[in-house]
Amino acid sequence: MDINYELYRVFYYVAISLSFSEASKKLFISQSAVSQSIKVLEKKLDRRLFTRSTKKVQLTPEGEILLKHVEPAMNLLQRGEMQLMEADSLNGGQLRIGASDTICHYYLLPFLKRFHQEYPNVHIRVSNQTSIRCGKMLEDGQADLIIVNYPNPVLHNRNTIKIVKEFQDVFLAGEKYQKLRGREVALAEIAKYPILMLDRQSTTSEFLHIIFQKYQLDLVPEIEISSNALLIDLARIGLGVTFIPDYCVPQTEEVFAIRLKEELPYRKLVAVYNEKLPLSQAAEYFLDMLQ
Repeated sequence: MDINYELYRVFYYVAISLSFSEASKKLFISQSAVSQSIKVLEKKLDRRLFTRSTKKVQLTPEGEILLKHVEPAMNLLQRGEMQLMEADSLNGGQLRIGASDTICHYYLLPFLKRFHQEYPNVHIRVSNQTSIRCGKMLEDGQADLIIVNYPNPVLHNRNTIKIVKEFQDVFLAGEKYQKLRGREVALAEIAKYPILMLDRQSTTSEFLHIIFQKYQLDLVPEIEISSNALLIDLARIGLGVTFIPDYCVPQTEEVFAIRLKEELPYRKLVAVYNEKLPLSQAAEYFLDMLQ
């Protein structure tokens, strides 16, 4: 079907903003031109892409399907433009990274600081998502590089995976549970305490559920949230025992890592990129720093 790229470009900006006026500002064209372009595209596709009212604009189911294909294409084109503009230098351009809040806060910060000091003209864009959601970002071309926990069910053969750190998960408790300090504790005993953990959308939660299944134990968490930093605070005030990566353990006497009788397998932090797409020079330099 012979459809001008500009029509898809207009559709993309309307779809992500759900506003004809916002799209016109980003595209530097009139609102009437935006409206006309959408009408032409809908006519060519013989599908209604938006429902319009005086108060809001919404995607139709057909519009949502089209956006799923147009958005990755737009991201790839923008990425190509940025790489051309860099012109083999690091005097500009953009570094797009996907990582969870935990990985950003407890691991990536010194690397981001160093990269910014060495290449201050490169714009750094960090998107905070779960490790599982980061995989989707990479697939859609929304990130040059993601740093995630591994094993990770969303990574596949099209990804190049570089190990940047090995770590072990630990159970952490506060002063309320002093009787657990300094001795070996079996997983079955820990299961009797209130368990504070990340929600099921995280690879850490999935990992802990697999461990409990391995030892034929029931895992019924007392609290499930999306922040390791908050889990540490909750353990500190005595709400239960939490499960976090060892690189997150704070250097304070208020909490302590429990010596576990069973040996848990190590996990990895990995940097991942799509092997079918060339890495920008900025992404290559950042990956070298991590390794």
